[in-house]
Amino acid sequence: MKKKLLGCALLGLMGVAHGVAAQDDVFDDRWYVTVGGGYGMFDGSREVDNNFTGHLGIGRFVAPRWSWDAELFYANPEDNFAELNWSMYSAALVGRYHLRDEGDTWWPYFSFGAGMQRVEDESPATNELGPVDRKDNNLLGIAGMGLQADYGRLGARAELAARFDFDDRSGISDDFTDLVASVSLVVKLGEPPAPPVVEEPPPPPPPPVKTCADMDDDGDGVNNCEDRCPNSQAGQAVGPDGCPVPLTIDLRGVNFDFDKATLRPDAIAILDEAVGILSKYPEIRVEVAGHTDLCGPEGYNQKLSEKRAKAVYDYLTSKGIAASRLSGPNGYGESRPLEPTAQSFPGCKSEKNRRTELNVQN
Repeated sequence: MKKKLLGCALLGLMGVAHGVAAQDDVFDDRWYVTVGGGYGMFDGSREVDNNFTGHLGIGRFVAPRWSWDAELFYANPEDNFAELNWSMYSAALVGRYHLRDEGDTWWPYFSFGAGMQRVEDESPATNELGPVDRKDNNLLGIAGMGLQADYGRLGARAELAARFDFDDRSGISDDFTDLVASVSLVVKLGEPPAPPVVEEPPPPPPPPVKTCADMDDDGDGVNNCEDRCPNSQAGQAVGPDGCPVPLTIDLRGVNFDFDKATLRPDAIAILDEAVGILSKYPEIRVEVAGHTDLCGPEGYNQKLSEKRAKAVYDYLTSKGIAASRLSGPNGYGESRPLEPTAQSFPGCKSEKNRRTELNVQN
């Protein structure tokens, strides 16, 4: 039963170590050899003297904190009663869990293992059958703790381990527990693993080189290559060469019926075009001016021109044109006719004279 439990425990330990190895793969996994000696404190039931031991092994780390070693062990203590041969040989697989962090040069660990141990026991004659020469192979279990140091290619271990020898044919006991204190030299084989290659992302492409065709320093909508007037103001009316151009808002067609100040549908369509121009160029300021024909008294015409100017002014502000951009409304009566000034046809009832104008102030 004890042998089955020991075998299951060892298999479980190997499974845990394999799982850890699958998760981490950045560590020094070179093979190494160990050689060392120790001092055995043997189970009192054996009736042998404590004595020196020796061991040899080979192993490697399978994960950052797990290592496995195949180890050979030898001891040859003296029998307490006679100078007869009593020796043991063992081969075991030993796992070690290392309490280490990256960069540590020394650290503690726990060890667990199992294997086979051969005992060669010569006992003095106790009856007529003579001396006994017994050679048996037994299941071996190992549990211990220690310290390990690592200095590049070389390292060292100091360990105290209990060795459980399940020798149920000794005639003395079914199992024995021996303690062994040992030191080992660890020599790594081969070159250290190369550091992982970290692929750096390619550098970002250089920003595109801007040319004069991509730049508009004065913000007038004309690129620097074609701008012959680089100091014009943003929002200013400019031509294809970037230079300011005189801007007139033509309201020809915004006329009124005779003796009326009411906007006609055809006049509203023209005013909507003027609203579009004023919205596009928010820095333009204009005067709203009203005019009449030459018919009727001058005082009457003055008031009528003011009403016409007020009608256009109100329409523009209702469409979102700020009043601060509008000068007026101003009425000029019959003082600025477009047709002849004589009190006769066509000046008297000239539709061109019954008008409202937007005069650009800047």
